[in-house]
Amino acid sequence: MSIGNSPEDERPFEDVSEEARPSVGRALQQARIAAGLTVGDVSTATRVRIGIVHAIEADDFTPCGGDVYARGHIRTLAKAVHLDPAPLIAQFEAEHGGGRPAPTPAAPLFEAERIRPERRGPNWTAAMVAAIVVVIGFVGFTMVKGEDEGGRTNVADDATPSKKASPTPKSKKPVDPEPKPSDSAIAAAPQDKVTVQVTAADGRSWISAKDHNGRLLFDGLLKQGDSKTFQDSSKINLVLGDAGAIDLFVNGKKIEDDWQPGAVERLTYTKGDPQAG
Repeated sequence: MSIGNSPEDERPFEDVSEEARPSVGRALQQARIAAGLTVGDVSTATRVRIGIVHAIEADDFTPCGGDVYARGHIRTLAKAVHLDPAPLIAQFEAEHGGGRPAPTPAAPLFEAERIRPERRGPNWTAAMVAAIVVVIGFVGFTMVKGEDEGGRTNVADDATPSKKASPTPKSKKPVDPEPKPSDSAIAAAPQDKVTVQVTAADGRSWISAKDHNGRLLFDGLLKQGDSKTFQDSSKINLVLGDAGAIDLFVNGKKIEDDWQPGAVERLTYTKGDPQAG
């Protein structure tokens, strides 16, 4: 008969703090429920799609598009449900190896470059260039013709050369149509298609673009100053990794929005856009 602690009592205490700590997704879900919010409420407040919120709460970070963007979603959702995001991000990095984004495969990039010229409608560019050449040629011809007529008049009437020189300024009036091609070039987006231009104006950003069939048009990193244009017959789907660094033009009009640096945006535009919101 032993006196004192039993063998079970003599076993060292086990540290169950890690096991007791909920996962990142579970912690976000519990905080959301405690705050009395639905998934739809959180999605509306953070502009993170409902499907991605559900996936993160189930600890599935694949729809985020990479560990870097998963950390951004965790930070955004944590703030929305009144949690400190730092411990959750540290836990995520410990479980997922530091959050380095997977390299973009080379094949989709080259495929996007092959697709883009076919979708952009090169005939519009050729027509615009031809119009500019015609206008410039017309202006030059008119100016030369006016100078020739003024010269012949001066030779024939030596007594009044100053009076006959007046037609020369009139020949310069056709120069006015020259700015019209440049104005049309700015808003040359075809009305029967949707045209989206993405420019990394304030920094670099990863972007992804798909057409209405879900075919990948581009998936890669835009450096600061780089620009990409996408065109489709009905719809363009975009994912902006850092929306705060992007200037966005849809059908020739700039999209004005207060996107924050580091915010991930998923957007869809059609022929009738831009629309409010």
